[in-house]
Amino acid sequence: MGTHDVEGEITLRYFEGCPNWKVAKERIEVVLAKLGQTRTVRLEPVETPQQADEHEFRGSPTVLIDGHDPFEAVGPTGLSCRVYRTDAGLEGAPSVEQLLVALKETA
Repeated sequence: MGTHDVEGEITLRYFEGCPNWKVAKERIEVVLAKLGQTRTVRLEPVETPQQADEHEFRGSPTVLIDGHDPFEAVGPTGLSCRVYRTDAGLEGAPSVEQLLVALKETA
C-alpha cells in the first residue's frame, strides 16, 4: 500500500482567493486523526479559469477522495468560493461530521 495506512487519496483543490481551503484542510486532518489514519492530503491549486474548466472545479475548497467529490457540487465551474450545507447552516468548508462520514466510507 505504499506510504498510506489506508487506501484512498485525498486531494484538496482550491484557489488562493478563497481562504476556506485552510479550514477544510484543518478539518480533514482532525478527521484523519480521529480515524487513526495517516493519509496524505494533496493540495492542488487551481489558478486559471481554464484549469477550473478542465478539472470541473465548482469552487474552493473542493475535497476529492479517490478522485470523487463526495459532496456533489452543482453549478458553473470557475474560481469562486464554494458553500456547503452543514448542520450548523451554510459554511465555506464541509463540517468535521460530513468529512468523517465521507472518509469512513472510503476506509
